[in-house]
Amino acid sequence: MALPSASVTPPKRNSLKHIPGDEGWPLIGHTLQILADPKGFIERRAQKYGLVYRSHIFGETSVVLLGPDANELVMFDQDKLFSSKHGWDSILGLLFPRGLMLRDFEEHRIHRKALSVAFKAGPMQSYLAKLDKGIAARIAQWKKQPGEMKIYPAMKQLTLDLAATSFLGADIGPEVDAINRAFVDMVAAAVAPIRRPLPGTQMARGVNGRKRIVAYFSEQIPIRREKGGDDLFSQLCQARDENDELLSAQDVIDHMSFLMMAAHDTLTSSLTSFVGELAAHPGWQQKLRDEVATLRLAADDPISSGALDKLPLTEMAFNEALRKKPPVPSMPRRAVRDFSFMGFAIPAGTLVGVNPVFTHHMPAIWPDPDAFDPLRFTGEAQRARHRFAFVPYGGGAHKCLGQHFAYMQAKCFARHFLQNLSVSLPQGYRPEWQMWPIPKPRDGLRVVVKPV
Repeated sequence: MALPSASVTPPKRNSLKHIPGDEGWPLIGHTLQILADPKGFIERRAQKYGLVYRSHIFGETSVVLLGPDANELVMFDQDKLFSSKHGWDSILGLLFPRGLMLRDFEEHRIHRKALSVAFKAGPMQSYLAKLDKGIAARIAQWKKQPGEMKIYPAMKQLTLDLAATSFLGADIGPEVDAINRAFVDMVAAAVAPIRRPLPGTQMARGVNGRKRIVAYFSEQIPIRREKGGDDLFSQLCQARDENDELLSAQDVIDHMSFLMMAAHDTLTSSLTSFVGELAAHPGWQQKLRDEVATLRLAADDPISSGALDKLPLTEMAFNEALRKKPPVPSMPRRAVRDFSFMGFAIPAGTLVGVNPVFTHHMPAIWPDPDAFDPLRFTGEAQRARHRFAFVPYGGGAHKCLGQHFAYMQAKCFARHFLQNLSVSLPQGYRPEWQMWPIPKPRDGLRVVVKPV
């Protein structure tokens, strides 16, 4: 479904004046306020203006739609009203162009179907074996160095290494460090305040990182197509479109770049918040350790997907960490046609934002929303809620393709971590989090680990 160019042109500002809200300071609008405290800012706006309001951030007037009904309208997008590409393009387009999230409608459907072969049962078993081995080795290192550590940078290195081995193959060799550095630079540049690759800027480093990634993938694609392999990169090199033709080399490069970014940065955030909650709630930590013990696995026994399915409490606790700190706390789209919501007419071209972190903390849906309570995710509790009340992975056609990979990695990590270590917060320590663009602790999240 082609998007006419007129439909993605921002509307004139006067065409949004009927939407409640204000636009803040000249030029910068509310940008500094939302960067300082995105959750608090949006909650204050909602209290003042309601679940639909107008704002001005990052140089453009936008309309924010809040709550599960808004999530369903925008994410499920039954009437194909919203472009993901033209929502994310200003953030990701220079560094991760043509990734799955930057494609729309029929083109998105075709590419998502082609990529899905890399997440079927056979390849997932292969990824699990690599994840299991890599996590076990890293936890063993942590166990040898008990005491205080900063969990966020340690987790970031772990997820980078795991993405490299399960996505690129265990025999990637010495290039792995350069590839990891390139991805770190690209991700940092995606949210850099200077959006042009001027010399010495983070954006320039990110663009150079992309050049290194493109060069590596371009060299490797013909090799992987000839010899095959069970890593994700090799699987994508063999993926075919609906005409049974191999994806182009450029498509493989764009999808691999995006998937590597999505896999490691959001998982770093999610696993860090998961460990932080376990450290703050020793009772739940012990419940999950007891659940892991029921698997009756020795420390060096490999784990199967069937065993992971026997960790429902662990999955519930991970979900509760995702509820409190969703890895993508806000999601932009651009309207490609006029639409209305809650009685407000909104013109084509409007930048629209939905906000999982707001929905995840609505007291009417989640009583005592700041409390950590994994029992919110029993089957009965989930059936009683709006289906778009919990959206850490988005929803609809653009729902995260790697969702099951994320759960697999989280439960595999929990098995090794809880089987070998206990975790607590230092005495009197209260972590502070930066909630946008991807949640991370401001000081790396100090925890104390001890062998069990």
